[in-house]
Amino acid sequence: MVPRYELFEHFADIGVRGIGRTLAEAFEQGALALTSVITDPGLVNLDSEVIVGCGAPDPELLFVDWLNAIIYEMATRHMLFGKYSVEINGNSLIGRAIGEIVNIERHQPAVEVKGATFTQLKVYQNEHGFWVAQCVVDV
Repeated sequence: MVPRYELFEHFADIGVRGIGRTLAEAFEQGALALTSVITDPGLVNLDSEVIVGCGAPDPELLFVDWLNAIIYEMATRHMLFGKYSVEINGNSLIGRAIGEIVNIERHQPAVEVKGATFTQLKVYQNEHGFWVAQCVVDV
């Protein structure tokens, strides 16, 4: 099994799920899932890097904080990100989001993500030893 991201249905909203060999990799894949709700991450040029930091008392809250920090950066910088790297030390996360300013014609954004929620929030290791990080995002 290789690291990957998935989307899952949830009424009017959409679920994002990251799967990876490490917790950090699952968070990276979860962020790619977030981007894929808006556009194909492969369409995003990797021109600019934004450093994102957050902290929370447990991995589940950290995942929601991480996604909400990315959503904030996308909204305030008018950017989309196509690559992420994450370092987690205890209850702190430092991440890099790499992307570009939104290009409406090329990216054709499908929806605007308003926020990551606690709905179906789970961070765990599956039966194969892979980390899974998921939640529903409000669109």
